[in-house]
This record gives sequence, C-alpha cells and structure tokens, in this order.
Amino acid sequence: NIINVISTGGLNGAHAGVAYGASKHAVVALTKNTAFMYAQKNIRVNGIAPGAVATNISSGMTSVSELGMSRARLAHGVIPATGTSEDIGSVAVFLGSDDTAFVNGTIIVADGGWTAAF
Repeated sequence: NIINVISTGGLNGAHAGVAYGASKHAVVALTKNTAFMYAQKNIRVNGIAPGAVATNISSGMTSVSELGMSRARLAHGVIPATGTSEDIGSVAVFLGSDDTAFVNGTIIVADGGWTAAF
C-alpha cells in the first residue's frame, strides 16, 4: 500500500506556483499510473491532496513573483481553515486500513472544503 502526499496544487494549479503545481500534477499521474500497473499484484497506490496545512513551507521561499503571489492570494482568500499534520495523518491511516481495500488510484482531497469553492 503506497500513499503519496500530493497537494491541492496538483489538482487546481492556479493557487500554487507553476513549478510547484507541475511537480504535484506529476505525482498525481505517477499515483494513477502506478496504481493501474500494480493492481493485479495487490499493490494499491493512492494519494492525499492536502490544502492549507500549518507547516513551514513558506520559510524557504525566495524570489517570489509578486504577480504570482497577487494572483494566488485570490484563491488563498477563501481558505476556510488551516489543517494540521494530524488531520492529514488521519487520512493516511484510513487509506492504509482494510476499510479501503478496494480503493486504488484515487486522490483524496483533505482541505476543509477549500477547493469546493473552485
């Protein structure tokens, strides 16, 4: 059972930078392709797409595009809540459980309803 942590930026790329969004879109493709390729070997591959989670992701950001940030703020302005690592961990435990034995190749969005606005 493989669980990839992706990002809502891999599903809705307009609220993340282009390089970040492209890399997360790639992990979505990797998740789906690998799930299909190994399904007959009873290997499941799913992903979690967290929205806003309290991390230090922005601490390493340098040379941020003001145009990009001004556009991203449009989507960031409708974030209903910020999640925790425990919130995402709970989804991972669920995906790793026998309750999801028939779930393969899917991405679970865990964003408190943020991307429901898109």
